[in-house]
Amino acid sequence: MDGLIPWPELALAWPWLLLALPVPWLVRLALPRAEVAAPAAVRVPFYRLLSQGQPHQQAAPRRWTLLLALLAWLLLVLAAARPQWLGEPVALPMAGRDLMLAVDISGSMTEEDMVIRGQVVDRLMAVKAVAGDFIERREGDRIGLILFGQQAYMQTPLTFDRATARTLLFESAVGLAGRETAIGDAIGLAVKRLRDQPSEERVLVLLTDGANTAGSIAPLKAAELASAAGVRVYTIGVGSDPRAGFGAFGLSMGRNPIDEATLSAIAEQTGGRYFRARDVRELQGIYAALDELEPVESDQQTFRPVDELFAWPLGLALLLSAVVAASRVGAVERVLDGLRLR
Repeated sequence: MDGLIPWPELALAWPWLLLALPVPWLVRLALPRAEVAAPAAVRVPFYRLLSQGQPHQQAAPRRWTLLLALLAWLLLVLAAARPQWLGEPVALPMAGRDLMLAVDISGSMTEEDMVIRGQVVDRLMAVKAVAGDFIERREGDRIGLILFGQQAYMQTPLTFDRATARTLLFESAVGLAGRETAIGDAIGLAVKRLRDQPSEERVLVLLTDGANTAGSIAPLKAAELASAAGVRVYTIGVGSDPRAGFGAFGLSMGRNPIDEATLSAIAEQTGGRYFRARDVRELQGIYAALDELEPVESDQQTFRPVDELFAWPLGLALLLSAVVAASRVGAVERVLDGLRLR
């Protein structure tokens, strides 16, 4: 905003151009008067008509035409100075992070072992509720969303539009990407999207409730790629502990036990951290911890939205110029009409 002259809500981007306002007057002073040669005497039969009140009819139009021309010049200079309308100051963070969420939507996420406000819900519903609030708080960060099951898909590329990322998370459903779990592919896809970004703060938050059962990349190999690309991976195991076994063989009632060893190794190898979320309260605590580990930048700068207004004085100046030109043409036509009289 340097060089702006502030008024209550208006400013001129190039105020020094107002120095051009007296140019027509200076030109008139500098240039010599044009010599008007005495016209040769011409005898015309309708001299009396031309001499009746003609000078008085031309003097008035000449004055208002000059005023319109001066007003048009004033508006042209004002348009050249670029008048602007300044909006309310908006605070923006100086920098943010590129943060990718990878959410497991495999078949096991239908397990109903989470409770929200006294109501039992499945794991994916709990993740949506808590992760949605987490996305909403990440002001200044670019958020991306990966959904994975048997395959991994980029649902939302990195964007500052947190509302869209949140909406697409809520619209996800179990089974859209297959019933199995490809943890390695999800990490590999996130690394591919994050490594080309200029930011040095690249973060992946991976939520899953099982072990890697599909995909073309092994989870630990994907962790090596993430570490080489400077992507920190925070892994979250979602779901309650398997219920107590029964019978002689102690069979577990839970499905797809979480491979905590692999998730911990992924986090450790990439400089992240592994969390265990057995219920919604623990999941909320994990996101609060992530807010501390990966804080939103607090340093801020402000800017004021600017609307350019130069088109208005420019358009009015062109309109006035057209009026002046039309008046000149009209005066010529009146003389021609007089010459046609007998």
